[in-house]
Amino acid sequence: MAQPVVYGQLTDLISGESLADTEDERLRQQIARRLLTECGFSRQQIRCRLQVPIAAGEKHAEVPLDFLVSLEGVPAMMIRYGPGSIVTRHRPALALARLLGPRIVPVVVVTNGREADVLESSRGQLIGSGLEAILTREALEGRLAATPMAVVNPRQAEMAARIVYAFEIDGSCALDAHLDTISTAAKK
Repeated sequence: MAQPVVYGQLTDLISGESLADTEDERLRQQIARRLLTECGFSRQQIRCRLQVPIAAGEKHAEVPLDFLVSLEGVPAMMIRYGPGSIVTRHRPALALARLLGPRIVPVVVVTNGREADVLESSRGQLIGSGLEAILTREALEGRLAATPMAVVNPRQAEMAARIVYAFEIDGSCALDAHLDTISTAAKK
């Protein structure tokens, strides 16, 4: 398996942490820059590199979430980065939006850093394509004001966890797991 090329270290734009400088991390930082400069979010509104615990029956794992944008403390938009095809990431990302609290995170963005699909979470409807379609703070505030946030019932959460586990753990590529291990080791 090919290991990612590490060019050194870079400073995360949101957290200020030192990270391994890889092609993937450079693309994540471009997304972070867009959120801060073009979309108008503050650093305090964005959490990055979260590990979301997933329980599917007796199986447990943690799934990475690249960015979670909150407005007034309420999760409003999540962004999942992954190289390659973004269409294949819709279903697990929409399921993950049901596992971050009592309400569905209303907007999901899946991106490979060059392309992006913006989805309305409760219906899974595509509402925009391209990096420029990532909602600005004002657009996200307007969407939240116009649409009530759907509550996740226990059965929905259980099914969502199984979908995320199937796509991200059981069905994940061995290379993905290897790259995650390398990324985790580089952070230490």
